This record gives sequence, C-alpha cells and structure tokens, in this order.
Amino acid sequence: MSNERKRREALIYHSKPKPGKIKVIPSKNYRSQTDLSLAYSPGVAHPCLEIDKNPDDVYKYTSKSNLVAVISNGTAVLGLGDIGPLASKPVMEGKGLLFKIFADIDVFDIEIDTKNIDEFIQTVKNISPTFGGINLEDIKAPEAFEIEKRLVDELNIPVMHDDQHGTAIISGAALINALELANKKIGEIKMVICGAGAAAISCAKMYKSLGVKKKNILMFDSKGLINVKRENLSHEKKLFSSKNTEIESLADAVNGSDVFIGLSKADMMSKEMLLSMNKNPIVFAMANPDPEISYKVAIKTRDDIIMATGRSDHPNQVNNVLGFPFIFRGALDVRATKINEEMKMAAVYSLANLAKEPVPEYVNIIYKEKKLSFGKDYIIPKPFDPRLISTVPVAVAKAAIDSGVASVSIDNWDKYSRDLDKRKGNDDRIIRLIRAKAKLDPKKIIYTEADRLDVLKAAQIVYEEGIAEPVLMGRVDRIKKLMKEIDFKHKLKIIDLSLDKSKNKIKRFGKIFYKQRKDKGLTLSQATKLLRTRDYYASMMVKLGEADALVSGYSRSYPEVIKPILKVIGKGKGVRKIAATNLMLTSKGPIFLSDTSININPAYNDLAYISIMTANTAKMFGYNPVIAMLSYSNFGSSSHPMANKVENAVKFLRRSNPNLVVDGPIQSDFALNKLMLTNKFEESKLGNQKVNILVFPNLDSANITYKVIKEIDGAKSIGPIIMGLDKAVHILQLKPSVEEIVNMSAIAVIDAQSRNE
Repeated sequence: MSNERKRREALIYHSKPKPGKIKVIPSKNYRSQTDLSLAYSPGVAHPCLEIDKNPDDVYKYTSKSNLVAVISNGTAVLGLGDIGPLASKPVMEGKGLLFKIFADIDVFDIEIDTKNIDEFIQTVKNISPTFGGINLEDIKAPEAFEIEKRLVDELNIPVMHDDQHGTAIISGAALINALELANKKIGEIKMVICGAGAAAISCAKMYKSLGVKKKNILMFDSKGLINVKRENLSHEKKLFSSKNTEIESLADAVNGSDVFIGLSKADMMSKEMLLSMNKNPIVFAMANPDPEISYKVAIKTRDDIIMATGRSDHPNQVNNVLGFPFIFRGALDVRATKINEEMKMAAVYSLANLAKEPVPEYVNIIYKEKKLSFGKDYIIPKPFDPRLISTVPVAVAKAAIDSGVASVSIDNWDKYSRDLDKRKGNDDRIIRLIRAKAKLDPKKIIYTEADRLDVLKAAQIVYEEGIAEPVLMGRVDRIKKLMKEIDFKHKLKIIDLSLDKSKNKIKRFGKIFYKQRKDKGLTLSQATKLLRTRDYYASMMVKLGEADALVSGYSRSYPEVIKPILKVIGKGKGVRKIAATNLMLTSKGPIFLSDTSININPAYNDLAYISIMTANTAKMFGYNPVIAMLSYSNFGSSSHPMANKVENAVKFLRRSNPNLVVDGPIQSDFALNKLMLTNKFEESKLGNQKVNILVFPNLDSANITYKVIKEIDGAKSIGPIIMGLDKAVHILQLKPSVEEIVNMSAIAVIDAQSRNE
C-alpha cells in the first residue's frame, strides 16, 4: 500500500461518515415527556439535592464513576513532537476509543492550550469534579513529572501519566519473565537504559522497585552517560546519575551487560554491541516505529537473546494498552483516590503471571500462532487476550483496598471478575476472530460484481490483509478504471464473460451443466446460455475447484442470486435442508438468528435440522450453542398448530441430540431475560444459560426480527450465512457496506477451510 493511499485512508477514516472517533450516547430513556422531565427539570433536582447532602452520591446518580478525562497540551505527541492542543485531539480521541473497547470506560478528551505548568494544573483541578479519573497524555518532560506529582497529591481521584507508567508497567512484567527464562537474579544484573525521557525515567524507577540495584543501572541521554560529573541535570535524571565516570560510550556500557532497555531512537544498538552482552541477553528495543536494533538483525546475531519491541509484527510487543484501560478499570471500580505504587506493582505481577497461564485458542488464532506458550517469544500477554479484563483490574482493585486508597470495597471477587468479563467488546472480538481465522489459510474467492466500487474496495482489503485471493468478475474496463481510482495496483485474475476469450470456457461449463441437469429438461443450448451469466459461471468454477468460495448478491435480490447457486452447487452430502443464519452483534452480545432467508414455513423436523446446522455454525465461531426455539406462546400454553410445530421440534432435538442445550416453545423476551424466565419457568433448561441462538418458526418472523434489530439496536449483521450447500458459497445482503463484504468474505474462507478439514 502506498504512503499516499495510507494517508488518504487515514484521513477518510477520521472524517467519514462523521468527523472524529468518539461520541456521547444517552444511557437512559428519553423518548417520552415523562423521561425528559426526569432527565432534566423538574426531576433532576432530586439527585442534585441528594448529592448536595452527601457528595459521594455523585457516584450513585451520575456517570462520574465510569468517566475518565484524557488530558494533554500536545507538547510530546506520539513521535510527532510539540504539535499543540488542536493537532493532538485525534490522538486523545484515539486514546478514548481504546479505553472504551478494552475496558468499557467512557472518556472525554480535553486539550489544554497552555505550556505553563501552574495554568495546566489549575485547569485540571477546576474540571476534576466531572471525572472519576484523569489520564495525562503526551506532555513533554520534565514538565510532565511535576504536573503528575502535583495532581496526584492535590486531587482525590486517580491520576496517571500513561506515557511514563504504561511502558514501565508492561516492560516490568516482561522483565520479570525474561529474567526467569534467562536464569538471572534481578539484584545481580547489569542494566543499560538508552534514553532519559519520561518513559525511561519511569521504567528505571519501576525496575528499581522490582529489585534492580541503582548502582547497576547506566542511563544514557543524547549527551551520553548520566553521571555525577554532569551539570544542569534535572531532578529526575539525578536520581539515576552513575558514579562511574570512566565509561565514555554506549558501546562501552553495553559490553558485559545483561539487559538493554531502549527508549530512544532507531539504530542506537549495533550487532557488535549485542555480541558484547552477557549470555542470554535481554533486549527491550522499544523505540517506535523502528527499534534501537532491528528484530531480524538481533535474533540472527544472537540465538540466545530474549527480545521485546514496541511493534506488533514482532513477538513480545510492549504495548501500553495492556495496562492503562485495566488499571483505571480497577481504580474506578473501588473509587480509588489515587493510583499508587502498590496498584502499579499489582498490575505488573498480574501481567507477568497471566503470560504463564495456558493461552486461549482465540488468542492463537488472532495472532496466527499454532500454540502460544510461556517462553522467549511469549513473555507478556497479547493485547487482544480476553482474560486481561477479568484479571488485571481485579489485582489493581485488591491492591487499592489493601493499601487504603479505595473508597468502597468488593465483597464478592468472583462476581466482580464475571462482571468484568461481560464488559468485553464481543462484536469486535468476533470480527477479529473471523478475520484472523481466515488469514490462517487464505482461499480463492470469486466476487461476481467486482465492477461495483464497494465490492472492489472490499476485495482490495481482503487481498491486502491476507484474508483471501480475490478473483474479480465483471467488465474488465470498469474494474481497471476503478482499481486505478482506489490505488489497487495488484494484478489479480479478472473474468469478463463478454470477451471472446471466455467463450470456450462457457461452452465447456455449459456441457457439464447440461449433463448435470438434462434429466430436469434442460437443453444444451439453454445450459450454455445460462453459463454466460455471472452466478452460473462463478458457481461452476467453485463446483469444479477452480475457486474455493463465492461471494455474490451485492445489487440483486436474494431469490434471484440463490437460484443458480442451488442448481449448480446443490446440497451437501447428507444434508436435508439448506438454511441461513445471521450472526447479530448486539449490545447484549452475539446472537445467531435462523432461518432468515430461505425456508418460508419449515415443518417441525426441518426446524430441528435448521437448529442443528445453526449449532454447528456457532461452534465454528467458538461458541457453545444455547438454543431457544421461539413461538408466540410459552411451553405448551397454546395448542395452535404453529406452537405445536415448535414443541415437536424441541422433542425431536432432545431425542436426536440429547446433549444440545435447547428449550421451547418460548417467547423471545423470556428467552433473552434470564430473570423473567427463572421467576416464571424455573425448570427451563435455559434458566442458567445465556441464549445465543434464536430459531424462529418461519421466515417472516426471522427476517423481520433481524432487520429490526439491525436498525433499532444498531447491531452489526454478519450474514446471511448459508448452511448446507456442497461448497462455500455466500450471498450478501442487498447493498452491504464494504466492512460487511469483508466480513462475509472471511466467513466464506472459514467455510472453505472447514470443508478441507
């Protein structure tokens, strides 16, 4: 991808469809006059008076308990330097997005237009009543040290400058585990730190707290070794001023060292310097985007090295997102008055210990690993490890309580851990899983309408992300024109059925289709004519193994598209019914809805088969199926044939699949509300389960429901996912977004993979 295209995509991402990356969404009802009178005047007076009597009630009646301010003056942004408050806003919004998706914390970003320390501190203090916590961001050193220290001392809510402590906490966890693997004692190691900014100073303090001796730390800034002979050192640098005045260069310091910490710039460490380190050297080269020594060079130079970087494309990424969302989550949940050293240390050991636990298969798939396990290439958890949310905040909250800075206690830690787990971003998680699983073994996909801009854009993403190898079908002149417009320069196969070079293959495919369908009254000329259309031709390519999967239906109705597919591809071996399910990524988690597209009014046994196919699809995505068979009645309350059909389907399923968790007939609200269900039907098998499959009695109810959920709930829809075909063929919803086409492409690849298995 060219730099200009990357730039253009980044600008479009930040500006469309609405400018920015975050927004405020009401958390209470507001549609009726009664709602509005409660939300504002006169009803709002009552919580105001309660808070006036007891200030702690602000946590009870407002969003303060889950609201963090991300605050900056833009003086040290990302590597961009002092770009000021306005230009720093996209970064602060991005930080807010990370808080939300990783720990379900709401954020207001605040950009302050001052470089004066006193003005900055006073501004933060003045707005602090709004927030449950303050995350300081991208403020240059040494001002950052004084700003954080004074705010921590003067405010009674948690304050943390993530640029300082985030890297220290994550790399501290990595250091503990690296030393264990290297069989080195922390009190005996010699450490060299290249860099002396806010992050480097904070890291040095953390390593000292973990047990590294101050006399064994050599810290370098742009002027050389920080030692007692140097003048005009800041207070923070003086803390790590070495008595050694004989070392003249970084290379001299590295010679005979055990640990190299890089928080400076690219290429500060040479191969010769690495070779001069002691056995089992530990190198954390964390400069971004290019580390102090290239990862490839380092591992080629020393096979005994244990290395971490700040990059996601190498093992052991020191990524601050492993820390700040979860540290604030734990601090907020016990209303900590500050984030103290005990809480930071708890996060360090929690991360270090988590890396030694068995890794969920989801994480292996996301990071394209066969089996991650504790070792040289896995000394810290991965950012998308779903266990982080239910482990690190618990450790931080316990430390806050034990150290006396918590304002509330937690009585049931198991329940707290379960509640944290529910905060995971299920929609993002499942999309990441789908795409990552596809990348493990990419397949060849035909796009029948590649001369449509959105389809071509999706094919481009699919190709560049390594999800699949696209085959583009459509008018070749238009495809090439569109490819030029979107900077899609890769050479891919293009099939244009209007060109003469396609005629021979059309004839060959027509003969095959004729033999397949002649007993249905199809003539050879009719078969050849049909094979001149895109869906028939593409389906035949997949049937004959010239492609692995097919994605169609961008601009045409579902019945129009599925008819040729059914005729050419047909049902899989042993399949009774073809059906479709939609995976809805709702605010309450992922739910499969069946059958949303194909069977108008299935009989009870067909309904059962649809349930089984949906259960197998859910398993393909890593979910244990829990099925509610829906009706307008509950458990025999009606004897109408429609209700009886569902009841008979449940009986059929229990006989044929006794291990399947299924119940019904049941109304949808009871199926989705465990409290309602257990209060009225405590014997139901769904009582203590989270339902993730809804099977509807007919096409009307299923199709209407999934479209209502999509529009009202704002849920993402993945599907319809066709189940039961002999090949991996999937049909898009009418005029889907680019993202939806990419997701469906990943589904098609996973489907093709499962058939190979």
